[in-house]
Amino acid sequence: MNKRYAGLTIGVGLLLLSGCSQLKELTGREESVNYKSTVAGDPLSIPPDLTQANQDAHYKAPEGTTTLSQFKQNQEAHKAANPSDSILPATSGVSVMRDGNLRWLVVDQPAQAIYPKVVDFWGEQGFTLHSQDPKAGLMQTDWAENRAKIPEGWIRSALGGILDQVFDSGERERFRTRVERVNGKTEIYISHEQMVETPTADGAAFKWVYGKEDPGLDAAMLARLMVFLGTDVTKAHDMVAKAEKDPSQPQIVAAGSNQAEINMTEPFDRAWRRVGAALDSAGFSVDDRDRSKGDYFIRYLDSDTGVKIDQGNFLTRMFGAKNTAQATAYRVHVAEQGSGSTVTVLDQNGQRDNSATAKRIITVLTSNMK
Repeated sequence: MNKRYAGLTIGVGLLLLSGCSQLKELTGREESVNYKSTVAGDPLSIPPDLTQANQDAHYKAPEGTTTLSQFKQNQEAHKAANPSDSILPATSGVSVMRDGNLRWLVVDQPAQAIYPKVVDFWGEQGFTLHSQDPKAGLMQTDWAENRAKIPEGWIRSALGGILDQVFDSGERERFRTRVERVNGKTEIYISHEQMVETPTADGAAFKWVYGKEDPGLDAAMLARLMVFLGTDVTKAHDMVAKAEKDPSQPQIVAAGSNQAEINMTEPFDRAWRRVGAALDSAGFSVDDRDRSKGDYFIRYLDSDTGVKIDQGNFLTRMFGAKNTAQATAYRVHVAEQGSGSTVTVLDQNGQRDNSATAKRIITVLTSNMK
């Protein structure tokens, strides 16, 4: 009998949790994004080849301080003398661009100044960085759970960490950021991958499968990044929302079965940007890029060659297990062709590649074009 009442109490509690969450969403009082990384990493550090944070007095402990109370007193004295240091300095010259479903930021600052700020941004959002390459301007977070999708309420608030271990949203996301120098300014692109826990066909177990990329979530993160860089909250959301979709959608046509090629009815600049976004969305490993030559240097592991590939399951990949197969280096080449552009695949020697693997790369890129 006691067990029945206990079950009834838990059921009612869950309904209350769900109801509170829905009410907060309707009244706009609940954040829709609240990430918690599934991987505990080292504190995010600024790459030494970009800037040295320890040269700034703000990152040094005051000399002579021996107790916490003295340290706090020194902090308050510094804030009183320098009130502008207590808020994030405003960043002027941040704008939102849009081409089709693709949105990105243009910041009127050099990439070496923006890159470490983006690193700090992901840490503040609850992510650890799985990888970063300052030379290529790329960084990727570890998988993280959006805790905002878990029911909130007084029961969870009271029990705290206990329920955090019980409830799970059944979804994981990770984000990729690309920082690119263009004419003295910096372009920032954000894309994400999603994994969803779904029941198997027989209902006896669950498995993780890839979900669909949500352009709205990418846009939300761009708005948050704008705020982190110093833009007013309302202005940031308005700028992202008002970024007009280009009414003239380009035609993207893959070549015939004998050619690994994409023909695009748009100039080089737009084609380069669209190919870069497709590589990000498809999760390609990009080692470097050379805009002047139109080359993206990628690594691709072809799983359709018949060679056995030991990739492990989702959990082993999430927690850092290494793939035993060796990825092959390729170049994705974007070239202007009349009034349009052509995208081809080159091998390690820079020669045109029309192999079955190259055709699969083109197929993946075409399906991820925005």
